Amino acid sequence: MRPSGFSASSSNLRSAQKMIRRTKIVATLGPSCSDPKTLDRMMEAGVDVVRLNFSHGVAQDHIDRAELVRSLARTRGRAVGVLVDLQGPKIRIGKFKDGKITLAKGDTFVLDAACPLGDQNRVGLDYKDLPNDVSRGVTLLLDDGRIEFWVEEVKGTEIICTVVQGGVLSNNKGINRKGGGLSASALTEKDIEDIKTAVALKADYLAVSFPRSGADMHQARELLRAAGGKCQLIAKIERTEAIENLEEILEASDAIMVARGDLGVEVGDAAVPGLQKRMIRMALERNKVVITATQMMESMISSPIPTRAEVSDVANAVLDGTDAVMLSAETAAGQFPVEAIQAMDRVCLEAEKEADNVFSGARLDHSFLRPDEAIAMSAVFTSVHLNIKAIASLTESGNTCLWMSRLSTRVPIYALTPQVETRRKVTLFRGVYPINLKTASKERDALLAEAEEELRRRGAVRDGDLILLTIGEPIGQSGGTNTMKIVRVGGAKKP
Repeated sequence: MRPSGFSASSSNLRSAQKMIRRTKIVATLGPSCSDPKTLDRMMEAGVDVVRLNFSHGVAQDHIDRAELVRSLARTRGRAVGVLVDLQGPKIRIGKFKDGKITLAKGDTFVLDAACPLGDQNRVGLDYKDLPNDVSRGVTLLLDDGRIEFWVEEVKGTEIICTVVQGGVLSNNKGINRKGGGLSASALTEKDIEDIKTAVALKADYLAVSFPRSGADMHQARELLRAAGGKCQLIAKIERTEAIENLEEILEASDAIMVARGDLGVEVGDAAVPGLQKRMIRMALERNKVVITATQMMESMISSPIPTRAEVSDVANAVLDGTDAVMLSAETAAGQFPVEAIQAMDRVCLEAEKEADNVFSGARLDHSFLRPDEAIAMSAVFTSVHLNIKAIASLTESGNTCLWMSRLSTRVPIYALTPQVETRRKVTLFRGVYPINLKTASKERDALLAEAEEELRRRGAVRDGDLILLTIGEPIGQSGGTNTMKIVRVGGAKKP
């Protein structure tokens, strides 16, 4: 049940009819899965996109991993996307003399931007402007909300706090302000350099951490273009301000990530499920891609099976219509990276059985400004009502496939393209499967016939099946899809 492109091996020919998983799986790379054997098993298990977390490692590590992933993918005859995740403005405490301390409720504790090494009474800050962002009455949450401080007073470099919720506090733990309001820029000097590395390794997606507004995403795109890159931009929604400015962030981005960790700390854990549903719905309505992330199968860091609550969490994201679900520490540092992907795969498949198998009707009340978007809408509507077995989109940019994938249908969408960048890009689109179709022909009917034969050769369709094909003229022009054709495989009587 491999979802993202497939080779012409006999096993794939036999199983292609079963390739039904539409939701894509993103897996984070790290120490647990850096060797070729484990990475290859992860691809066999069904990973569609790998995430390179730039909060860890050095540039060459990431470049080497991206090259290894693509080499293994080529061997398998398939496409695997590469997502670079920028670190962003991590606001953390400094280090303690003894590595950690224990705080009790009611203790007084000082966050001091001028403190070189912490002790039982105070600790330093890596974000020196934090005293300017807080005042009396502010709640600060440390270590993903496990420790809670109430700000009593700010004096120069010192933030004097009362401990509301105590516990063990160790080196370099993160700080969030409840309700948001920290002024740290979304793009740090490190991020600006890391964008250049992302361009060097030809990332397919670039995720921006902690954007507050559309302006942050516009800045990231300008920096990306200046470095010579053209990959897709993902906004990680993890600040209160990002929720308030969600529409403009969506407009400025190609995709969003529902980053539930920091977001949950800032807005409160109870608010996250409703926000997740809203963000997925808004992304789909605006033709944007959406990833649901953070702690989806956290217990699998040390367990070979997920909890029932984690299974339900993943399934609900699938039922909400997310394009992809993401694994973080489960694959990067966990003991069972392959098993985590296998678990995600089977949960997605089961959840998709319960999803509505009807045309969603989205955008029926919209006017279309582009012929290719209108063709995409028509193709999905027709596929649902005419028992179409597959949609084959001959595409240069992948845009037609994106628009098709925004609508609710179980009909598989095959992106047939000679463009390697496009094949990697669509690995994140729900229900879209990339196929490398190289041809010298410039004749429409010849190209459509080759597309039909390629799907039949790979076992995606059989003689007698109805398939729907889309293509643009002039041939090879990006954004030019203007033709839709329905054929019966094998040249049988036309419908």
